[in-house]
Amino acid sequence: MAVSGQRRRPVVALYERIADAVHDGTYPPGSTLPSEPKLAAELGVSRPALREALLLLQEDGLLTVRRGVGRTVNDRPPRRGFEHVQPLEELIGAGTPLRVRALLRTVEEPTDFTTQHLLAPARAELRFWESVLTGEGTAAALSHEWAAADELLDRVHPEFARALRATEERTARGAAVSMLSVLLGASRETALTAHSGITATLLGRRRGDQLGRPADTPAVLVTQVVRVGETPVLAAKHMLPTGAPALPVLQSH
Repeated sequence: MAVSGQRRRPVVALYERIADAVHDGTYPPGSTLPSEPKLAAELGVSRPALREALLLLQEDGLLTVRRGVGRTVNDRPPRRGFEHVQPLEELIGAGTPLRVRALLRTVEEPTDFTTQHLLAPARAELRFWESVLTGEGTAAALSHEWAAADELLDRVHPEFARALRATEERTARGAAVSMLSVLLGASRETALTAHSGITATLLGRRRGDQLGRPADTPAVLVTQVVRVGETPVLAAKHMLPTGAPALPVLQSH
């Protein structure tokens, strides 16, 4: 559920005003923001309030402070509304997103994992996408992604439900993307939250075959759940073998 500006703290509402100006092209990538006095006057806010909002924008990656230049808009600013939720292909792509190669696009009954994380009833039908992420011709990660049942998505996030159906049609013609990227693209007006867990493991035979690695290759397993409000809409497992691009991790408690 999107949160209205009236229910946000003033600094967050100001943050959103500036972020909107970045994303609608008022301040395009690479441009320099007006000075603090001028920007505060344009926005009709105090300089201390503006300074706090600008600091949050810097922390979230939209702006960079350059000595002698001022605050500039980053060339690849995060998309509005989910600055801390990124598709794996972008997160580990080091500025160049990895290519998504579809291995399987199907519907399946819940597993223990999806029953636990998507709260799916026993006979629900869940979309399951299996993909390999590749960069420079090398398989970097294996992704398993599940969406909540259509009946639930049609109720809590209909834009995501429609986008999934449309994307599956395009994938059949060879244009593959990750399920999380579809969710983010459909969520410009929908607030998302997510959490992930990280476990050390081995690839095993089947996953090793899919990634072109020995079965006993050490790997990191990342599990992820994305929610709309309190409702989980996407669950995923990402397998990154030894030698995969670095995965940035932000710890919280």
